[in-house]
Amino acid sequence: MEELAKEVSSLSAEEGEETSKQNGQIWCLKRIGKDSGWLQLFENTEVTIGRGLNVTHQILSVSCPLMISRNHCMFKQREHGQWTVTDNESLNGVWVNGTRISPRKPHVLQQGDLVRFGVPLDGNPVEFEYVLLHSSLDKIKDFLSKTAGAEVKALTSRPKKSKRKFGTDETEPNISKAKLYRVSNTDKSHGLPCPPATLPDQAGPSEPSGRFTQCSDSSQHLTSLKRYNENLKALKERMGATQKRAAELEGQEASSLEQRQEMEALQEQMKLLRGELNSQQELARQRMEILERTVCEEERRLAMERIQQKEDGLKKQLEEALKEHRKVIEELKHEREGFQEVLQAKDKELKVTKEEKERARAQKEEVVSQMTEVLENELQCIICSELFIEAVTLSCAHSFCQHCIADWRRRRDECPICRQPIVSQARSLVLDNCIDRMVENLSTVMRERRTALISQRKGERSA
Repeated sequence: MEELAKEVSSLSAEEGEETSKQNGQIWCLKRIGKDSGWLQLFENTEVTIGRGLNVTHQILSVSCPLMISRNHCMFKQREHGQWTVTDNESLNGVWVNGTRISPRKPHVLQQGDLVRFGVPLDGNPVEFEYVLLHSSLDKIKDFLSKTAGAEVKALTSRPKKSKRKFGTDETEPNISKAKLYRVSNTDKSHGLPCPPATLPDQAGPSEPSGRFTQCSDSSQHLTSLKRYNENLKALKERMGATQKRAAELEGQEASSLEQRQEMEALQEQMKLLRGELNSQQELARQRMEILERTVCEEERRLAMERIQQKEDGLKKQLEEALKEHRKVIEELKHEREGFQEVLQAKDKELKVTKEEKERARAQKEEVVSQMTEVLENELQCIICSELFIEAVTLSCAHSFCQHCIADWRRRRDECPICRQPIVSQARSLVLDNCIDRMVENLSTVMRERRTALISQRKGERSA
């Protein structure tokens, strides 16, 4: 009994030392808006973050699986204790306090800095946003996430448990479950058959991630976990009964040979139960890790299926949009042909109108030339060879400019054309009005010349 008490006290001491080591100050990334998934930053090592399997912390985006790169970034502590973050040329970048850092260049961090992985989508907040903290492990250990490296190492290289003989340093392999029931003299009604200890990873070569049957594996793992829990409860009850019986025997003052033998049997049974409990806990933990990994793979597969469905929907929408675009192009082509026909008809009309205008202008020019010819031949004064200015008609019916005939009659009083005596003369308003109307259609040079001539004769008359 004293040896049992010493062993229990040594185990308690070891647990106390381990707990005291874990109560120190650690660095971590606290996830904003979440009470889980906090990332611990291990000192004296490079902490990598990404969606790949060979990173320290694996984070997977639910809304967009490609938001996080395989090896997204790396955290490293310098000699003086200051942490830096380096962007490993990720697709959506690493943002510190709202500013994206340069790839492949370490960025110095301060306690309380906001570190963001990726960008927001559709107006939603960023999925992975953390704040750098330095706090006690006891306060934050319940929120920390498991590291991917530790999980893989635990599954691939798990050391085998060995049993130590009571009071000696020799070890022996795990005793079979049947021996437990042979040695124990207590009630066996709580004992349940343990599930096979073979892990799914050891059964044979693994199938591709998209081909294994997730539903059957998950249900099998859940059934195994339930059976492990029942066995653990039964073992705990038996350990409690054994400890109670050992306490009763210890309380008795006189111990007979049978009691000593029973005490030794109880000690052996306690040792076997403790080993079996550790073994069952180890198997349950392995099953839990496998179940978590299976759930993670299933979530990843479902996310990829959703992405594929979205891509198929976008392809269909793109095809429909292309069809509509082709229809619009055909309609525009037909309308263009109609517009070209209308433009050709308008061009023909304009051509005809232009020809008609050319003919009208030619006719007008011909009329003007004829009028000019008439003016020059019929309405021109024979004395000054200009168009009549204040036309005067003599008694012989010949017409002259008033200025010209007055100047002529000072020398001779006879008609310059027919040589008949001038009996009378009269103003011809009809000729003046006709000449004025015709002069308006003459060229500018002729009109200016006539105006200057009229002004000159009025000046001479006033003088």
